[in-house]
Amino acid sequence: MDDKDKQLLNLLSENSRSSTTTLARMLGLSRSTVQDRIRRLEDRGIIAGYTIRLNEAFSQRLISAQVMMTFQPKYATAILQALKKMPGVVSIFTVSGIYDLIATVRAQTTEELDTTIDNIGILTGMEKTTTSIILSRKYEV
Repeated sequence: MDDKDKQLLNLLSENSRSSTTTLARMLGLSRSTVQDRIRRLEDRGIIAGYTIRLNEAFSQRLISAQVMMTFQPKYATAILQALKKMPGVVSIFTVSGIYDLIATVRAQTTEELDTTIDNIGILTGMEKTTTSIILSRKYEV
């Protein structure tokens, strides 16, 4: 990966909807060169997908929680796959210590959050969940 690829990744991380024409102009490259670079970055797995960034005002209205989980190790793969498919689960981390995973969950209502937490708790192999609702965000990059 060269400097142009790094610049391209930075531009896409700021706005993944930028057209290849716009990206090419910003990078001083041809449109076809930018398309080829994006395809290569995707093929190499460096670009794994495209996503959206929520408007800060909307995001602040969502209820967020950290769900800490312990489970039987033989169910780890199945639990991870189930969590990835659950609406509201926005990130999953493996961690050291007394928990096996921590998931960040977001919901528009406490009822929706409660349903998601219940659905996590009934997964086969799940032993325990502990949930902490996030009250405020003090810093995020």
